[in-house]
Amino acid sequence: MPTKRGGQLMKIRSHSESHIVELEDGSRWQIFPGDIDLTLDWKPETDLVVVANNDEISTHALIGNGVTVRVIAAGERWPVQKVKRALKNGG
Repeated sequence: MPTKRGGQLMKIRSHSESHIVELEDGSRWQIFPGDIDLTLDWKPETDLVVVANNDEISTHALIGNGVTVRVIAAGERWPVQKVKRALKNGG
């Protein structure tokens, strides 16, 4: 069986703030500002998978509804200069 942060499908427990999503395992993730629009159709029944990544901006990604969004654990800080550069470059 895949681990919860390595491939198991999970449902959304809470997504009341546009930039924070809490999954059914209790993990909370901050969505990259440039990816928030990709999550607008996520519903509680949306299946999501958390995967580790080597992106210079984020530590993990959430995959669901055919999209991948960059995330970091809730409470962590985004690397400000890298985020500004990514947003300026459209990504």
